Amino acid sequence: MMEERRIPKTVHYVWFGRGEKSAKIVACMKSWKKHLGDYEFVEWNEDNFDLDSNRYVKQAYEARKYAFVSDYVRLYALYHHGGVYMDTDVEVLKPLDRFLTHEAFSGFEDERHVPTGLMAAEKGHAWIKELLDDYEDRDFTRADGTPDLTTNTHTITANCEQYGLVPNGQYQVLRNGVVMYPRTYFCPYDYINGANYITDDSYAIHHFAKSWLPARVRYRSELKRMVSKVAGPAFVAKLRELAGGRKKGSMR
Repeated sequence: MMEERRIPKTVHYVWFGRGEKSAKIVACMKSWKKHLGDYEFVEWNEDNFDLDSNRYVKQAYEARKYAFVSDYVRLYALYHHGGVYMDTDVEVLKPLDRFLTHEAFSGFEDERHVPTGLMAAEKGHAWIKELLDDYEDRDFTRADGTPDLTTNTHTITANCEQYGLVPNGQYQVLRNGVVMYPRTYFCPYDYINGANYITDDSYAIHHFAKSWLPARVRYRSELKRMVSKVAGPAFVAKLRELAGGRKKGSMR
């Protein structure tokens, strides 16, 4: 007997700032329609989301930090509508239907951290509500005028640890009903060292295009990816170790 689908066939994504989508993002989104042809796709932007509805969001938008706007809006979309949220730089490799019987699901981006590039939940799920409520009395702009650049990966991982998340990168079901999958399922690309963990169990790849970052940062990331393909991730890790040593030395 087939399990009942709890998560609707809806893909939510966020695009604020009215900028042009890159060729990489366009290619990733084409993969959605290829493998998720019977899903509804909803873009959240300035036209269908009230930026004045949340102080954190308004401040982040005014600072042109659109990635932090999306941190809230993805949760808003999942809580009020249910479905699958994906960053626009996520490439889909296979249909996701088998996961829609869960109350909610996500996965690891490494051995310890829960990513948010692909996450899903049924409408009104308590996990999403709890994460959403965290923004109610929160400012993006601190009292001293600096932005709060705490990543949602940090916040969501800490939340999941309260419900029994073990930072081991393995499949597990948390006490709040959220199912966590190994990184090979949804996040098999290691953006730190450029390693590739794609297996037969891989359903998506988060490419970490970092479209909100300066061009020089995106260039370094792409260069690291190319070096890793030629010399291997261990070589990239060694370069990062040496660079880190030089920085520490200069501070003495």
